[in-house]
Amino acid sequence: MARVVADITISLDGFVTGPKPGPGAGLGEGGEPLHHWAMRPDPVDADILDQAVAATGAVIMGRRLFDVVDGPHGWNEDRGYGAGHNTEPPVLVVTSTPPDRVRLTDRFTFVIDGLSGAIAKGAALAGDRDVVIMGGGETIRSALDAGLVHELRLHIAPVLLGNGTPLFDGLSSRRLHQVHARGSGQAIHVTYRVE
Repeated sequence: MARVVADITISLDGFVTGPKPGPGAGLGEGGEPLHHWAMRPDPVDADILDQAVAATGAVIMGRRLFDVVDGPHGWNEDRGYGAGHNTEPPVLVVTSTPPDRVRLTDRFTFVIDGLSGAIAKGAALAGDRDVVIMGGGETIRSALDAGLVHELRLHIAPVLLGNGTPLFDGLSSRRLHQVHARGSGQAIHVTYRVE
């Protein structure tokens, strides 16, 4: 089975968005600096991004994140998974209710049988590459809590948001083993094996 990797950018104080995120507000108030490492990468960031994109066979996201990336300020022909990379792995959206309209119709498949069903579908699509859960925070938290994640990849941005969408709030205790850490001018990239 493909390795399941939860991959997300987080602020120093544990938030994956600022306050009031959404389709018209992106990462919320003050949240845009979270992704400076991916949108304006230095050589270290670019290498981290290249490796992650090359290893990705399928992507999973929750419905709230989908609403942002398919919204008016979200992904487009030049920007999608992997920031500026021209790659389009299959993207599975976990939702109980698929939307009536989708702006980027060719990029998304909606999975209504839950997160574990999406991971099984993603593994079938990914082959020998990774199934990457890219968010949002609640989707990654649920996957970690259910023991579905093999590896947690965090990109720690040098920003304090004070409020927003927390990543670890309410999560059950979990042991992690650090397998990789690399710093750039814009983030610290840390990979943990989930035990």
